[in-house]
Amino acid sequence: QVQLVESGGGSVQAGGSLRLSCAGSSDILGHHCMAWFRQVPGKEREGVATISPGGNPKYLHDSVKGRFTVSRDNAKTTVYLQMNSLRPEESATYYCAAGRGYSGCFNPTPAAYTIWGQGTQVTISS
Repeated sequence: QVQLVESGGGSVQAGGSLRLSCAGSSDILGHHCMAWFRQVPGKEREGVATISPGGNPKYLHDSVKGRFTVSRDNAKTTVYLQMNSLRPEESATYYCAAGRGYSGCFNPTPAAYTIWGQGTQVTISS
């Protein structure tokens, strides 16, 4: 059963923008910390951004501060990751995840998240 569905990935040139979406039920998005992770082959999955069950952004990776924004709609059914000024090294598969742990919202690690989407590919060309 697919509970989270990402969309919005694609190919852009360096400096461009993409907005990723993660759709799910309000039971999930309204009661879990939601996170965006990214992963490239051969590397560990890396936490990029989180937003609390209350809809408040809690974490941004240092490398994306000032460029990425995480948000959620009022209906609590979609979480977004707005990505601006994209860099080639940020090409990866981006995943949306949900977790109930409080600490995981401030320091996202994959083990703290129990519900995952299938991922969406982001490719940035130089």
